[in-house]
Amino acid sequence: MSESSNELTQLNIGDTVTGTVIKVEDKQVLVDIGYKTEGIVPIGELSSLHIETASDVAREGDSLTLYVKKMDDDDEVILSKKAVDAEKAWETLEERYQNGDVFETEIKEVVKGGLVADVGVRGFIPASLVETYYVEDFSDYINQPLSVKVVDLDKDQNRVILSHKDVIQDDMKAKKQEVLQSLEEGQVLEGTVQRLTNFGVFVDIGGIDGLVHISQLAHEHVDKASDVVSEGDNIEVEVLSVDRDNERISLSRKNTLPGPWANIEDRVSRGDVLDGTVKRLVNFGAFVEVLPGVEGLVHISQIANRHIGTPQEVLEVGQEIQVKVLDVNEQEERISLSIKELQQDQEASDVRQYEKDDDQSGFQLGDFIGEKLNKYKQ
Repeated sequence: MSESSNELTQLNIGDTVTGTVIKVEDKQVLVDIGYKTEGIVPIGELSSLHIETASDVAREGDSLTLYVKKMDDDDEVILSKKAVDAEKAWETLEERYQNGDVFETEIKEVVKGGLVADVGVRGFIPASLVETYYVEDFSDYINQPLSVKVVDLDKDQNRVILSHKDVIQDDMKAKKQEVLQSLEEGQVLEGTVQRLTNFGVFVDIGGIDGLVHISQLAHEHVDKASDVVSEGDNIEVEVLSVDRDNERISLSRKNTLPGPWANIEDRVSRGDVLDGTVKRLVNFGAFVEVLPGVEGLVHISQIANRHIGTPQEVLEVGQEIQVKVLDVNEQEERISLSIKELQQDQEASDVRQYEKDDDQSGFQLGDFIGEKLNKYKQ
C-alpha cells in the first residue's frame, strides 16, 4: 500500500482514479482509492438521475472509476462517478447522433412534459416524441426499455433530446418501401379501410395506403363509399397500378367480388317474368337492367305486338317495365328478353277468362278477338 500511497500523494483535481467501495451511507459513498484518506462520493455525484439513497447506485465491494472533483487542506477528497459516466456518455451520444443510431435505453422517470432516460447523462424524451399517437398516462413506461435515437444534442447546455417516435416512423418508412417494391399489378391483398372520402377509400395494405376509387368499390353504382364499407373494415383488394416514384397505389375491391353475372343461370331462368329499368335505347332494341349490373336485350321485334320503326316509339330511358326471359347465357353474359311475349301471354289469359265468362256475360268471344285485332292494326 505504501507504493500506492507514494503514487497518489500527487493526486490532483481533474484526475481519474479507480477505487473500491468500502462503505455505503445514506447520502454518500466512501471509496478506497489508495490515498491516505478515503474518497467521498456524495449522492449527487453518483448519478445524473435523481436517486433517493446512495445504495440505489453503489454497494460495498464495487469497483468504481471516479473523477477527482475537489480536495481541501484536511486531505478530504471529493469524487464524482457522474462526471466520468457523463464524459464517456457524451462521446457515445455524439457518435450516435452523427450516425443516426437507434439504441435501447431504460426509462427512469416520468416528469412534466415527458420521460427521462438513463443514457449516461440525463436524456429527455418530450411527450410529443414518445409515440406516434397521444399518450395520456406515462406510468407504464417506468423501468421499461425503449428504443430511441438522439434528435438534439448540446453538451454545453447539458441537453440530450431523445425520440422513440422517430424510431417508429423510420420503421414505418422502411416497411412502406419494402411493401411498395413488392407490389405487382393483379396481386390480391387483404387490407384495412383507413379513411373514407367522397371519391373513394384509402386502404392500408401493410404499411402503405392505396386508393380504391369509388368506381372500384362494387360492380353496381355507388353514390357514397359509406354505403359499401366502413373505417376499420378488413377487405380484399386487387392491385391495379403502382407508381413507385410518387408512392401511389390504385386498388380495386370490385375485382375481388363475384361479378353480377356470376351464377346468373341459378338466379334467372327461361320463362321468368322480371321487373326491370330501361337503361339504353339503340336502333335494334332496348337494354333493360333486371338485376344490379345485369342488363338484358329486348330486341326491337320483341318490344310490341305491332310493328315499330324505333324503340323510342314505345319505350324511354328510365322507364320501369316488366319483361319475360327468353334465353340466358352466363358464359357470354347475355340475356334475351321480351315485352311482346308478356303481352301475348296476357292476351291469352284474357281470352281464357272471357271463355269462362262468355255464357254469363253474353259477350261473344269473336267480338272480343275482333276488338283486339282492330286495336293492333291502328
